[in-house]
Amino acid sequence: MKSFLKAGVAAAVIALSAASGALAEYPEKPVQFVVPWPPGDLEDVLTRLIAEKFQEMYGAPAAVVNRPGGGAVVGATEVANAAPDGYTIGSFVVGVPTVKTMGDKAPFKRDTFEVVGIFLTYPFLIAAKGDAPYSNVAELAEHSKTNPVRLGHFGYGLEPTLLSVLALQEKGGKFSAEAAFDMVDCATLSNGDADIINTTAQLVLPCLKDIKVLATITESRTSVTPDVPTLGEQTGVDASLWNGLFVPKGTPQDVKDKIAAAAKAVVEGDKAKEISATTGALVYWKDAAESQKVIDTDYEKLKMTREKLGVKD
Repeated sequence: MKSFLKAGVAAAVIALSAASGALAEYPEKPVQFVVPWPPGDLEDVLTRLIAEKFQEMYGAPAAVVNRPGGGAVVGATEVANAAPDGYTIGSFVVGVPTVKTMGDKAPFKRDTFEVVGIFLTYPFLIAAKGDAPYSNVAELAEHSKTNPVRLGHFGYGLEPTLLSVLALQEKGGKFSAEAAFDMVDCATLSNGDADIINTTAQLVLPCLKDIKVLATITESRTSVTPDVPTLGEQTGVDASLWNGLFVPKGTPQDVKDKIAAAAKAVVEGDKAKEISATTGALVYWKDAAESQKVIDTDYEKLKMTREKLGVKD
């Protein structure tokens, strides 16, 4: 009997050691960071730096995979359907864990993803062609009362779009039409695809001097548009636009800790500081606990925004 018990204990110890060893080996195969937008914007640039740092720190191949479509739903769905093992990581905007979990037709549940951390606040803005007959939100609202004004955006359910529509509504105006694009940049205006766009400063830097920035959808004025009032200053409509790293529910904590360590190293580095200085973006690291508080607050704020706009699904 004693021999049998000893053998059982030894087997259990071996099994536990093997399991511990397997966890400690993460990552032992290629890791992909899914960005649900086309290449080029701030979340893509910074996520690529995080992937490079992850590979440097842990020795496993790591790369960014762009999966645009559906206002971030296509890429986020890929992460939602992945195994919770840390080999598929989402780089998501605020809308994914908030507005994309609201309504009867929501593609995700509130607990579909677990946040690893938030690392970016976008310098979002509302812009028009340089010869537009309006220079701020109030003038745009007045113009829209007698003229059609089309809005181009990344997705109707996303926070920048909802805030743009609500702000114009608060000033007594409205957009005559709106449309979502995988890319919203200088060409969207110059090609006549939209009269007004909401996008990040990063995507319109090449034509920033040739367009009119009517407002920034930011908590404070940005370094690249210091003279442009925020949406809050002009209309009282507040904003919180950020990007963070997410994994499927059930991903082990030690795996999330390794992902967080790589991201934190990047945002504290010189390249991230340079990006912040040249684009007006805020680059930082909020851990999972702090990030979840931000998500919960923004969820409630966006829920009220949707109710004001009559958005149900």
